[in-house]
Amino acid sequence: MSMKTILVPMEPHEGMSAVLETALLLAKKRGSYIEGFPLRFGISEFVAVDPAGSIPLESYRQESQEEAAQARKLFESFMQERGVPKSAGPGKTPSFGWLDDAPEGESFVGSYGRVFDITVLSRPDANTIGLHNRAIESGLFESGRPILLSPPKPPKDIATNVMIHWNCSTEQSRATAFAMPLLLAAERVTVLTVSGGQAVPGPTAEQLLKHLQHNGIAAKPMTVGLEGRNTGEAILRAAKAEGCDLLVKGAYTQSRFRQMIFGGATSHILANAELPVLMAH
Repeated sequence: MSMKTILVPMEPHEGMSAVLETALLLAKKRGSYIEGFPLRFGISEFVAVDPAGSIPLESYRQESQEEAAQARKLFESFMQERGVPKSAGPGKTPSFGWLDDAPEGESFVGSYGRVFDITVLSRPDANTIGLHNRAIESGLFESGRPILLSPPKPPKDIATNVMIHWNCSTEQSRATAFAMPLLLAAERVTVLTVSGGQAVPGPTAEQLLKHLQHNGIAAKPMTVGLEGRNTGEAILRAAKAEGCDLLVKGAYTQSRFRQMIFGGATSHILANAELPVLMAH
């Protein structure tokens, strides 16, 4: 996978500028096509939430259409201001396009994402609505592709100094495989092991390092302890200490339900990462 196609679900919130900046940084590295579409509540979901019809359905449809138009204007203005041309077909430099007839509902993120190399979304925060959180899960569990979570403030660069959190899991293996084009081009790659942290039985970090080296990636090992922190905190602390501009992380090695009840590394990183995070399940 060369990451030549990037999908960006557009929403009317302040974090979209960071999402677009992050997507464009990646596109510049890979010569990628970026496509946007409006992420909106489904009409059927809206009716289920408001069965009494306190807001007329036609008014909601009109508001949804207006938000879609605003999302398109934001997306296209951003690209035009940065000199990114509309796509005329496959090329070696970044280009963009817009999907006019995207259906409503977050499930479209996962289904349409199957024909893109990666989907870029903002990480959740205190102001994030449920639609956004469900869109992240749709991308992770339904697309079969990775997602890239942008931090609240866009990075100056991306994937020059990459950290892989190795917990031996299938999810982490898939995330690492998806990240290979970026790892091959990175200036520095670190394989992190969290001693005493959440992990599953599987290949060691040394065995992953050997695999990466055979693929031409001169990765270096790093081990940290918990020191009173949880696994997610230890990972983010290590990434910050190393000055990383991308974290590669398998998502939900523990189930979503268990992480909701007991917490987990994925949940902590989703809520607190200050660098871009490439995730896959």
